[in-house]
Amino acid sequence: MTDITYVTEADFQEEVISSTLPVLVDFTATWCQPCKMIDPIVKQLAGEWDGKVKVVKLDADQNPNLMMQYGVMGIPTLMLFKGGEVKERLTGFQPRKNWLRKSPRTYSIKLMKGK
Repeated sequence: MTDITYVTEADFQEEVISSTLPVLVDFTATWCQPCKMIDPIVKQLAGEWDGKVKVVKLDADQNPNLMMQYGVMGIPTLMLFKGGEVKERLTGFQPRKNWLRKSPRTYSIKLMKGK
């Protein structure tokens, strides 16, 4: 599985907002059991989307300003950013098929085409 890097408030602008690739941000915490449950799904998506979508994690406890800025009220929360804007959002544990249904390969293709 793919290793995923963590972003912080210090590098969020550069790594997520200014990224030329779409970015999937996994808002997570080490104590969060549902976060641990979706971790393999997030890693699998990172591998499948390698070179097309950047996948990063953000520790909720260490980055409270970003949590407030993006209205994250529960974790895990996955947000897909493109061009610095949130395009998709999924909160709570959900099976992989639900994420793919919400952002299927066709959505990934739309991301690549700039839609």
